[in-house]
Parts: sequence; C-alpha cells; structure tokens
Amino acid sequence: MGNKVLILGGSRYFGKRLVQLLASEGQEPVTVATRGLLKVDFAGEVQQVVLDRTDAASLRDVAQSGPWDIVYDNICYSPNEALAAVQAFEGYAGRYIVTSSASVYDYLDHTLAEADFDPYHYELKMGDRDTLGYAEGKRLVETVFMQKAKFPVCAMRIPIVLGLDDYTRRLHFHIEHVQQGRTIGVPNPEAAISFITSGEVASFMKWLGTASITGPVNGSSNGAVTIGQLIRMIEQATGKEAHIAPETREEHMSPFGIPVSWTMDTAKAQAAGYTFQSVQEWLPELIRDIVSGQ
Repeated sequence: MGNKVLILGGSRYFGKRLVQLLASEGQEPVTVATRGLLKVDFAGEVQQVVLDRTDAASLRDVAQSGPWDIVYDNICYSPNEALAAVQAFEGYAGRYIVTSSASVYDYLDHTLAEADFDPYHYELKMGDRDTLGYAEGKRLVETVFMQKAKFPVCAMRIPIVLGLDDYTRRLHFHIEHVQQGRTIGVPNPEAAISFITSGEVASFMKWLGTASITGPVNGSSNGAVTIGQLIRMIEQATGKEAHIAPETREEHMSPFGIPVSWTMDTAKAQAAGYTFQSVQEWLPELIRDIVSGQ
C-alpha cells in the first residue's frame, strides 16, 4: 500500500491533474476534498468528500479522517485559513504541500530565488482573503505555515500556469486579440516572464510529496520568454500581425503585462533532483493547439 494522500481542491486545472496522476498509478489511496460544486469523474479509484475550506470545523473533520501521509493544499489564500490547517492537521499530516505563488516576490532587478521572500521572519498578521490582496495573502499563508506548523511543510511557488485547461484563458486572450485584430496593451514588450504548464505543476507536486525538500521552493519551466517573443509566436501561429500599445482600455491590457522582468530561479528544486521542461519545448506547441481549436 502506498502513501495515503489528501488533496484539498482537486476539481479543476492542475489540482485535477494531480488527482488523475496519482490515481492512474493505482498505488496511493487518494481522497479529494472540495466544495462539491462540480461533478468530477476521475480515472482510477478516488474518494471525494465535501469541504468548506473557510470553516475550521469542516477542515478539522477532514483532517481527523486521516492520518494522512501527504496533504496537498491548493486552496489556501489567507493566514486565517493557513492557521486553521496548521491546527487541524497537527498529528494528522506526515508532510504538507501548500500551493503558493511567484506573487510573493516583489519586482526585483534579478532572477527571483527563494531567499527573496523569507516567510520565517516575515511579520505575522491574521486576516481573511477578502481583506487581503492575493499576493499578501500568499505571503501570510507561507508565514503561518513556516512559523507555526509542527509537521514538515513545503510551499510550492509557481508562476503563471498555462494549458489547454486554463479556465482563466490568459493565453487565449492574447491569441484571440491577434486573431481579431484588436490592440493588446503591453507596458514593456522586453520584460521576460516565467511560465509552467498545468501538467508539469501536477508532476512537480507529486515529486514534492515524497521529496526531502522543505520550506519555500520555486517551480517553473526552464528559461523565460519576453512578452514580445510570446506575441511573435502567436503571430507565427495565426499568420496575423499583432497590434500592441503601451496603454489601452483596461479590458485590453495584457494579463502578462508586467513592467519589468519577473523570472524565477529553480536551482533549489533542481539540486534536490527535479528536472523541469524548457518553456521553448511546449509554449509554441500550446499556442498552435489553441489556434487550431483543440
């Protein structure tokens, strides 16, 4: 029998991919806890339970249905939610992987490494997700786990996640604008950015579940692309010329429109044994697949 795994939030995108990846191997009992709003059919044997992630009692009930060898938490957005998890899973989690974000980093003049945001010494403040911005919420989620948890925790920091299953359709936004001849607002076409695919996030999370690495860890495809390079890939795939401008109406501003380069250093994960794909291996193909309507 393999590890007993609990996944908080696994009904879509890379959370769903993680469930399918673990369940398809048939070695690890997998339980998925979600709000139960979406009916999801998984390949393989998966137990589904209903969870209100904002309710400490609901979280405690799920935790105590363990103990769990590995807990993956994809739906923690505030320090209040993080503290509830720390308290609920004490004695019930062998290892805890919480999904964080590159948004914990400020815009700096170098490639972003884990030391550029230190949750071990960040000021701990409590609050709910509706009182905090996304970035500050994730900083404080990490802060709670790193300062309060008595079980091993890894905070997976990832950049913008792309894939055919991306419900935010951020890459689709750019492709559709080029296809329709609409102007895209791009503040700095030379700003470089990191990406990762939804499939690789799932693979990386699976690896983190049994790796010895703890604390914050960056996960990103190797290499980076500038926004201008991304636009040129789209032009090549669509056969149409893109129209970009530094400013336009808000609804036409690029979701990738960063002012300066924002790229991630993955040396920590690679030193621990993980090998990431190159962004150049998958991004042009993904653009072609979206253009062709897949």
